Amino acid sequence: MKVLILIIFSLFFTGCGNNNNLEEVIEDKDNNYFLLTTNTVEVYSDVKLSDIVIKNDDIDTSKVNMISEDYSLDTTLLGEKEYELYYEIDNQRYVYKYKINVIDSIPPLVFGGTSKSVTLNYDGDLCNLITFGDNYTGDVGCVISGDYDLTKAGTYKLVYTLSDSSNNTKEVNVTLSVVKPNNNTGGGSSGGGSAKKTQFADIVKAHKNDNTEIGIDVSKWQGDIDFNKVKEAGASFVLMRIGVEGSSTRKIAKDEYFEQNYQKAKDAGLKVGVYLYSIATSEEEAIAHANWVLDTLDGRSLDLPIVFDWESWSNWNSYKISFYEINNLANHFMTTVKNKGYEGMLYSSKFYLETIWTNKLNFPVWLAHYTSKTNYEGDYEIWQLCNNGKIDGINGDVDIDVMYKN
Repeated sequence: MKVLILIIFSLFFTGCGNNNNLEEVIEDKDNNYFLLTTNTVEVYSDVKLSDIVIKNDDIDTSKVNMISEDYSLDTTLLGEKEYELYYEIDNQRYVYKYKINVIDSIPPLVFGGTSKSVTLNYDGDLCNLITFGDNYTGDVGCVISGDYDLTKAGTYKLVYTLSDSSNNTKEVNVTLSVVKPNNNTGGGSSGGGSAKKTQFADIVKAHKNDNTEIGIDVSKWQGDIDFNKVKEAGASFVLMRIGVEGSSTRKIAKDEYFEQNYQKAKDAGLKVGVYLYSIATSEEEAIAHANWVLDTLDGRSLDLPIVFDWESWSNWNSYKISFYEINNLANHFMTTVKNKGYEGMLYSSKFYLETIWTNKLNFPVWLAHYTSKTNYEGDYEIWQLCNNGKIDGINGDVDIDVMYKN
């Protein structure tokens, strides 16, 4: 957590007569000249002195000269904190002390489905059937009410009550189905057909203009790629996975195709960027992951950013981190690569950009939204619009992306 340092600028106003009294500061306990617009602010909100302290228009404040520079309040910790405001009247300095209470009034958030199914005699934690988190705390309480019997097949209506450290609560209706184990091991026809693919040429036709470039993103799952054919098909850039953190090992392994993908893409004249699939749950891990990428690149040039790809939402409950913390660690990852001369970027889907990544990320976004026309209203520089693309040079499916120049 950051500590707020108040820097008070001693601004002396010339032409005001004798300044001998400016060394003495008198506390304004009567609070005649200033008013608080509020004395309560939300945790992690962006609030400045000028947002909450105003001059009192009911009295003459024409001779009041502000000395304190405008500063941000520390809203990272709950509770009451005292601040100081310095001003001058007729060559005399005063200090007005005011208190602000930082509160958390936002209840926990549930994301994902609320209709769940378990097999008979399920012995896991029913709370972890749904995914939930909180803006301030990583430790969200969960209490389940309603009748159910895990030894009997049936459908049960439950209420999950979630609570955070500020006693904000959220009630969620969950439908729990207890079913018999399915022992069918296969056989017979699936009855399905091949899904329609998104042709790269169609994306070029629909989205290529003076302000856009069309490209792809790849990993080992695309196998051997003929990047010359990829470029001939109209692609101008490729974002490639450089590494992936294992969910069980929690160690990063280099993508086995990264080296050849990097060299062949560069040789073909394609613009290149990289992404790391990370499950970092602390600032220290995020910084270490950024340094792993930097060490693996070993000074090699990139045309596009180093992307932080965090999407392990199915295991979110177990990580015990807040939404603020994950935003903060993402910023640490991207700041680390930026300090080494690379650009940082966040990859995420529309849903999580709108619900989780909201604490003022300071870096550009790579949006994942599989649709013909996105309605995401935030800022983004790259749009991944499908994962079933077809392009010459790659045998299987590939993600297709639109990059915006402005």
